[in-house]
Amino acid sequence: MRVDLFDFELPAERIALRPARPRDSARLLHVPGQGPFADLTVGDLPRLLNAGDVLVFNDTRVIPAQLEGRRGEAKLGATLHKRIDLRRWQAFIRNAKRLREGDLIEFGGDVFASAEARHEDGSWTLAFHGEEPVEVLLERAGRMPLPPYIASKRPTDEADRADYQTMFADKDGAVAAPTAALHFTPALMAALAEAGIGHETLTLHVGAGTFLPVKAEDTAEHRMHAEWGTISPEAAARLNAVRARGNRVIAVGTTSLRLLESAADEGGTIQPFTGDTSIFITPGYAFRAIDGLVTNFHLPRSTLFMLVSALMGLERMQAAYAHAIAHGYRFYSYGDSSLLLPER
Repeated sequence: MRVDLFDFELPAERIALRPARPRDSARLLHVPGQGPFADLTVGDLPRLLNAGDVLVFNDTRVIPAQLEGRRGEAKLGATLHKRIDLRRWQAFIRNAKRLREGDLIEFGGDVFASAEARHEDGSWTLAFHGEEPVEVLLERAGRMPLPPYIASKRPTDEADRADYQTMFADKDGAVAAPTAALHFTPALMAALAEAGIGHETLTLHVGAGTFLPVKAEDTAEHRMHAEWGTISPEAAARLNAVRARGNRVIAVGTTSLRLLESAADEGGTIQPFTGDTSIFITPGYAFRAIDGLVTNFHLPRSTLFMLVSALMGLERMQAAYAHAIAHGYRFYSYGDSSLLLPER
């Protein structure tokens, strides 16, 4: 499909620079498969779902993966993208033309890394020096990797350390938050449980590639960056049981959705999964593992807007986004939410 089909105009003032407070007070646009949209709040979720439905959250934890450093007199910026092993990470480098294989980069705080190799996509393998875990080094020298559309408008600050982390964050490794879950609070989870709505967790370490623009003119020419994820055998079995009894599996965020779809076989059974996924979901895709999605509002021409268009239909999502813009919804990572429930 032509990428320009997924374009739309978004006024700059619709881009949220801070999250709603409290988190579950964010607005929520209910988008059913047919019929009118409903303007609600995230706190309304318990009455929008059915007893026996299960929400699936991503428990990845964002690490301070944004680094500023020097190679000699040259200033460099690094955004870690994907872990390779205990000491090496793949990273996007700002001012990479000043970097050569074997160069030593000093990031401050007694944190050093060597530039080992350049990849075809322009990213680099960085090998961190010393014996301390890389996560410890990042806590000392790094900062939270806010999305470019926020970082270009204000500096990262101490509030982002908490704001850009979900209540489920447990497994270190993400360089971008699974932002749909930022709206959830202990009080909201208690209300969902009271309504008989369950939850499960999986892990997908979100990479910085999630923010890369689609530069191709046709979706068939775009290649996704791989991200590592895992679904335990026990969680897979419980989720399969949910659908077997006629209830719904609702992914919270596109990261949870992509991993569930990667793990599902052709019959729709979710298999245990550990490894990389680079699944790219566009209109025409037949969903196998999920029955709905809680998600924020996404960038024009992005792979994520393509994904929600695959779930609900392009015309339906164009109408939903036009409604959201006209009614003052806040967009992107710190923005408002939506509940997408296609016809079953």
